[in-house]
Amino acid sequence: MQIYKILSALLEYPDQELFDNLPVISKLLDETVDTDVAEWAEVKKFVTWLENGDPIEIQEDYVRTFDLTPEHSLHLTHHFFGDDNDKNRGPALIDLGELYKDYGVKQMTNELPDYLPLILEFVALQEDKEAKAFLSDASKVLMVLADNLKKANSPYAPLVSIVKNRAAPVCIAA
Repeated sequence: MQIYKILSALLEYPDQELFDNLPVISKLLDETVDTDVAEWAEVKKFVTWLENGDPIEIQEDYVRTFDLTPEHSLHLTHHFFGDDNDKNRGPALIDLGELYKDYGVKQMTNELPDYLPLILEFVALQEDKEAKAFLSDASKVLMVLADNLKKANSPYAPLVSIVKNRAAPVCIAA
């Protein structure tokens, strides 16, 4: 699904390649009709922020937000297990990496398999129902991460909130 690929790109470190591809992302947003217009509006607002911001300041903000603030970590198992609990975190990371392999996905990054942009790349390959089911396993972590970013007034908060909202378990009326 297109939304997950776009969110994945926007949640990665904002390197020159991202800045160079902002017009392409903006065009995709203009051309893509999604069922949730509010989501697309938030993504477009974020892209506009990137386009109008100073790249160095945006990169500094990214590092401050995600690399220097543990409660904003994009490594989801960190929120489940923390840094000190390698006994549980390690097997979870191995299982996630094996799941990617089972689906024929080759990890083309040095990031751990629980890195949110990598997870979003993976769910972008799934059907919507399967993607939501996969993300629902992380819904509590996504809720905490989105809330932490919102409290910090991070421009990244709406992006994580979109993922969180898509991960929410679907209730079926009886």
